[in-house]
Amino acid sequence: MHNIVFFIGLIFILWIGRSIFIPLLFATFLWYLLNAISSYYRRIMPCYKSASCNINIRTFYNILSIVLSFASVGIVIVLFATQIRPMLVELYNATPILQQKLLVFSEYISNKIGIGFDTNLIPNLSQIAGYVGSSLAGLATSTGMVLIYLIFMFVEQSSFNKKIDAMPLSKLKAKKLRFILNSIDENMKKYLFAKTFISAATGLCAYILLHFIGLEYASVWAFIIFILNYIPTIGSILACALPILYALISGDTWHLPVFTAASLIGIEIIFGNILDPKLTGKTLNISTLAILINLVFWGMIWGPAGMFFSVPILVGLYITTAQFSSTRWIATLLSSDGKIPDETQND
Repeated sequence: MHNIVFFIGLIFILWIGRSIFIPLLFATFLWYLLNAISSYYRRIMPCYKSASCNINIRTFYNILSIVLSFASVGIVIVLFATQIRPMLVELYNATPILQQKLLVFSEYISNKIGIGFDTNLIPNLSQIAGYVGSSLAGLATSTGMVLIYLIFMFVEQSSFNKKIDAMPLSKLKAKKLRFILNSIDENMKKYLFAKTFISAATGLCAYILLHFIGLEYASVWAFIIFILNYIPTIGSILACALPILYALISGDTWHLPVFTAASLIGIEIIFGNILDPKLTGKTLNISTLAILINLVFWGMIWGPAGMFFSVPILVGLYITTAQFSSTRWIATLLSSDGKIPDETQND
């Protein structure tokens, strides 16, 4: 009974405190992403890993890699603000016309197949766009808080190990804590970098093909595909469905939706089903069912932001529960094959 009360209380706290937790999660996501990008830049810098590299050069490389990582993310933000955001506004203003075209298209399909179709079942595009827009606006208003969190994370990360050493813990517990934090840190960086690379490559290929096909708002669809690919399973489906639906209701012939569907489904198969598992498979050993349940759970509590962060949260939970005897059964249930990290490897 106490466990049920605790679980309900935890859900209530997560829901009521979403205005604090969501900006913190976005800041953590950016912090991990920037560190992952900067570690990649350090990897390609000359003699960084060499023993002959003195401390001054190494410090310079560390600062340079962080500056380059911020510049990389900044380019994406500037691109969104100058190129994609105006098109999103234009697309939003066109939703009433698209809604009418969707009704006409639905009636045409129902007449062709001879089945009555209830128009009330058709989703209201304006309401959906408004909901997504309000979610993004809520995030935009928290930008200042996200930046503050992010700055202090970079300030604190240099002294984080010293704080762990200063904790009044036994040598074994301190070693276990360090192992858990290092495992989460390493796996999260690998996952976020691989997922960002795959999402960016998917979005870029989608833009090239959609622009070549002649679908309107190609850059907007590419950006949406890039963002939605962070959401497992459902994100990939929506990433394909939205531009295909737009091509169906806006095109004058069948060529546009057919080419759009073939292009996007082909891209998702190549990147989502072939490359993504190879790049993230070494990081994630988590059941697909657990990912879907986790996706629904966090989506109910935090909406789109919860769905966006559902997998990183699950990775952290999986790694943590695997390192304690009392919770290893949870990690076993979450795993895809029943094999979980050995608890004794940090003894």
